[in-house]
Amino acid sequence: MQLSGKTILVTGGTDGIGRELIRQLKAKGANIITSGRNPERVAATQAEGFEVIAADLSTPAGIDALIAGVAGRALDILVNNAGAGSDHDFREGPPDLADNDACLYLNVNAPVHLITRLMPVLRARPEAMIVNVTSGLAIAPRAGGPIYCATKAALRSYTQALRVQLEGTNIHVLEALPPVVETKMTAGRGNRKMSAPDCAAAFVRAMEANAEEANVGMVKLLKLVHSLSPALARKIMIRF
Repeated sequence: MQLSGKTILVTGGTDGIGRELIRQLKAKGANIITSGRNPERVAATQAEGFEVIAADLSTPAGIDALIAGVAGRALDILVNNAGAGSDHDFREGPPDLADNDACLYLNVNAPVHLITRLMPVLRARPEAMIVNVTSGLAIAPRAGGPIYCATKAALRSYTQALRVQLEGTNIHVLEALPPVVETKMTAGRGNRKMSAPDCAAAFVRAMEANAEEANVGMVKLLKLVHSLSPALARKIMIRF
């Protein structure tokens, strides 16, 4: 897809992969609308010249705020990038169920709601795209992050089914599967991390190529191992 001139809504674009993604998409000539929930990061992103809608997508009110913010606008691409992790490890103590619920809503409900409510807008464009950001952990989980892994596996399944539903329409569906990337969310998680700019660049290339999947960095190897032996992939990743 030619990205120049396209209007793109990127959720969670004020930090991490999302921040690098909106910068690179803007450099391609796209018109960017993004969202964020941290007031300081929202202000910083606005200071860079981006249109930012303040919305906490872990709540129904946040979904409503974002939909209201783009009402009446023509959107060519929806990138469901916003996401968060949530501790749920009984080896370390009782999980915080409220935090788990917020993670489940942000990572699964929010993309489903946004796709559903923005589908008429996307259908009205000559060509459109939905990009759902999942994770290599959607392929095989790690023991320390079962809630996050479950949400990304759920979004992966949803994306695969959605792609079949939209076959033959003007809407292309892309799943982006990043590896462990250097962001605030992965602080303390080892040293072999991909940079956010490099990860975002891989997403952009996949969008331009109309790819169905963007298996980024080490996820390519994980996909290969999983194709040969799902059990081996699970064994490797469960203690990652």
